[in-house]
Amino acid sequence: MTTSRKVTIAVAAVAVTGLTLMILGSKTLHVGQPAPEFDTQTHTGQRVRLSDYRGRQAVVVFFYPKDGTAVCTREACAFRDAYEDFAAAGAVVIGISGDTVESHQQFVGTHQLPFLLIADTDGSLRRQFGVRPLLGLVPGRVTFVIDRDGIIQHTFSGMLQSDRHVQEALAVVRRLAAEHPPGSGIPADQH
Repeated sequence: MTTSRKVTIAVAAVAVTGLTLMILGSKTLHVGQPAPEFDTQTHTGQRVRLSDYRGRQAVVVFFYPKDGTAVCTREACAFRDAYEDFAAAGAVVIGISGDTVESHQQFVGTHQLPFLLIADTDGSLRRQFGVRPLLGLVPGRVTFVIDRDGIIQHTFSGMLQSDRHVQEALAVVRRLAAEHPPGSGIPADQH
């Protein structure tokens, strides 16, 4: 084996090991766990914290790879089209990707998205929520439904199933609303 071949194999082994550590280093969040707190700026310039909704509303957080791509646009527009249903069930919808605030502003304007988008350009929110990249390269597509107490009630991960993210999230939000109607003021842990 030539020296250049040995170096290539060594570099590939280091890259695979680093990729494995990066993927395994993400702590995947599960149903029943508290959602991680965040405090960040949205595409509108307003600050938003997950705790802003605690005790008041369920929160649907959907992570998607990139503004303007086919599947991401279909998913965002599906959330847009179901937005009134989410609101009627007492939930707020927040989208998160690694795009810039400017990209989000254009995406919202082009597709008339009624919900907030967060620019996670450094990937810190993805890491907090344990959203792993596909093959270590493409940012993951994961939706979380968080109840009024800040507890994750549902997760769904699927790169090409954009409509299913919306359908499953809406079903869970409606179930939560039926169990604890918006405005009832009764925390879920007291039922």
